[in-house]
Amino acid sequence: MKTGIILMIAYVLLAPFIGGFLEGLDRKISARMQRRVGPPVLQPFYDVKKLLNKQTISVMTAQTFLLITYMVLMVLTGAMFFYGTDILMCFFVMSTAATFLYFASVVTSSPYSSIGAQRELIQMMAYEPAVLLTCVGFYLAAGTFNVSEIASHDMSYILQLPGFFIAFVFILTIKMRKSPFDVSTSHHAHQELIKGITTEMGSKNLAIFQITEWYENVFVMGVVGLFFINSSITSIIGAIAAILVVYFLEVLIDNSSARVKWADMLKISWIVTLFSAGVNLIILMIIR
Repeated sequence: MKTGIILMIAYVLLAPFIGGFLEGLDRKISARMQRRVGPPVLQPFYDVKKLLNKQTISVMTAQTFLLITYMVLMVLTGAMFFYGTDILMCFFVMSTAATFLYFASVVTSSPYSSIGAQRELIQMMAYEPAVLLTCVGFYLAAGTFNVSEIASHDMSYILQLPGFFIAFVFILTIKMRKSPFDVSTSHHAHQELIKGITTEMGSKNLAIFQITEWYENVFVMGVVGLFFINSSITSIIGAIAAILVVYFLEVLIDNSSARVKWADMLKISWIVTLFSAGVNLIILMIIR
């Protein structure tokens, strides 16, 4: 119980710094892949600080409330996860948070923002099956949805859930808004002038969105680590190593692929999910 409280507090306080640092590494690695020097690793923090110092500009005052709610729910999602509660409930709260992001985009009545919001819903349709199957996989393997009980097992669940892991890592490209599945908004500001769901977000509102993305990225990386962690303290090293490898893989995919159409994203993600997680699910049900 004490460990859960410590991890929960650490997430709430440190996740924005970890997420911002990872984004800084993302920009630096991306620049090196493109034979550029790139911005400093701390550039994301400079950008957010600059946004917070700007005059508050909002097309609709309701947008600020919706974005704050989006942020609060995303923080709650990660806090619940690192505290060790029900992983299924964590993902339900995360989906609710994404709904508020959708409302924050359409409330402005901007055509560009509304189109981005519609594509955000399509992205949710693409990754939700893999998310739910991941929860089912953990339940079949561990007999519980409780994160703390899953993490305290004698062996890492990656050995029993490789198909679910592949499906989850695949949809992370969608969840982290990276190419080729960045259909609702581009991950990098320099890639396009019209930024989908963030088109009408300015100053503090855009800063709130950015900080929330950092919270979200740390949470999903925590789920990646859950596949590798077990009752042994040394497994934490393996989990961190797996997280770094997966994050680098996402950066590599982002810089080596072109954006696909939303229909292709939906079709490909469902095929990968049903094939990898579906086969793994059938095997688990047979051996139980």
